[in-house]
This record gives sequence, structure tokens and C-alpha cells, in this order.
Amino acid sequence: MILPAVRDPRLITVHRGGLLSDDDHRSLALWAAECAEHVLHLFEELEPSDPRPREAIEGIRGWTRGELAMMATRALGGHAMGAARPLHGCARFAAYAAGQAACVAHAPEHDLGAAAYAIKAARAAARDGLEPSAGLKELEWQRDRLPNNVRKLVLEDQERRSSICWSLFDG
Repeated sequence: MILPAVRDPRLITVHRGGLLSDDDHRSLALWAAECAEHVLHLFEELEPSDPRPREAIEGIRGWTRGELAMMATRALGGHAMGAARPLHGCARFAAYAAGQAACVAHAPEHDLGAAAYAIKAARAAARDGLEPSAGLKELEWQRDRLPNNVRKLVLEDQERRSSICWSLFDG
């Protein structure tokens, strides 16, 4: 479970009664896509003929440009997560990261889902998950790419939700 029981109004869009601007929402979506794409090769190496996770990442980027509706983007996220279900290890986590990234269009809080699953994928890929430093390297890589306009928000949200995201953001 990566979504909190009580939502932070800073992660609810203005048009839904929250405080998150459309620009910041798009920044979260693009960052989540970048996190997912960073580990996507772990899925594609195992399942080269399955386009669903890549389509989810492309979909969320299209949504940020106004090319796809939220519901279409969210559906792509569901398809990517469907690609993940029969798998194990790093490939599964990489596909889940892509699915979570696409779902940012629907609920901005899915950004941490994309980031957390990417960290899990990196850890699982490094000596069958026995190298926790791989997760820390991935976390640092992600944080280096945080857009300035949402950096403080994401870091505070990581601190707040780390316990429901497998403590992956405790760094």
C-alpha cells in the first residue's frame, strides 16, 4: 500500500479542492516517469515483446502534454501493472513502477509508488536483492532529478509515507 489513509491537500489538485497546481502535477508525473524509465530495462530484458510498461510511461508523458485523457492514462497504468502480476523480482517491480507512474495523472500520490517500485527493482536486480546499497543509489539518483518546484513537497512526502512504502525513503 503506497497511498495514505489521510491525503495531504498539497497532493490534491486545485480543481479537486486541494493545493497542487497543474504545473506541479505535471512535474510530479514527469519525475515519476523518469524514475520508472530508469529501471524499465529490467522488465524489457525479460519480456521484450510486452509493450505495456513502456506504453504506460509514454502515456503519462503524453498526458503532461495534453495528448491523453486522465482515464486513458490511468488505464495504461493498469495494463502495466497487469504485465507485472505474473512476474517476480526486478522485472515485476519495474513494471509496477511504470504502472504507478501512469496513475499519477489520476492521483498525484502515485509518484512515490513509481519511485518506490523503481528502488525495489534496483535492489532486486543487484545480486538478487542482497545489496541494499543499490536501493540507496537509486534513491539518490531519483532525488537528484527532482524538479525544483516540487522538491520540498516530494521530500516531505517521502518522510511522511516512507513507512507505507517499505521504508525505502529512509535513506
